Amino acid sequence: MGVRKRERAEQIKEANKQVAFAKLNNCPTSPRKMRLVADLVRGQKVEKALNILKFSTKDASRNLEKLLLSAIANWQAKNSEENMEEAGLFVKEIRVDGGMMLKRLRPAPQGRAHRIRKRSNHVTIVLGSNNNTQSN
Repeated sequence: MGVRKRERAEQIKEANKQVAFAKLNNCPTSPRKMRLVADLVRGQKVEKALNILKFSTKDASRNLEKLLLSAIANWQAKNSEENMEEAGLFVKEIRVDGGMMLKRLRPAPQGRAHRIRKRSNHVTIVLGSNNNTQSN
């Protein structure tokens, strides 16, 4: 049993080297607007995804571009001996979840008040490597 567990642990460790991720918490954009941009880059190669985000007119694309660059840096820190172009990095998974909501009051007619909900989101990017997954 000990040998199998050790072999399995080594396989998991090797699989984790192929994957890198980055998280962005409490980004002050509504999740719905961020998902529109996230859907553009899901499954794309990293170089193409960076170009899409760089030339997108959406405000959320700036935050997502910085997050993608952070995920690339995380991958390079894990795989310092490998070349990014040869690895075939792509956006394996991108997840946008709702974050904290700031609740504010806005004056309304006849002395009433309407509640304003300022939404935020959490974004998680997972990068995968094409090269290594084909060799396994």
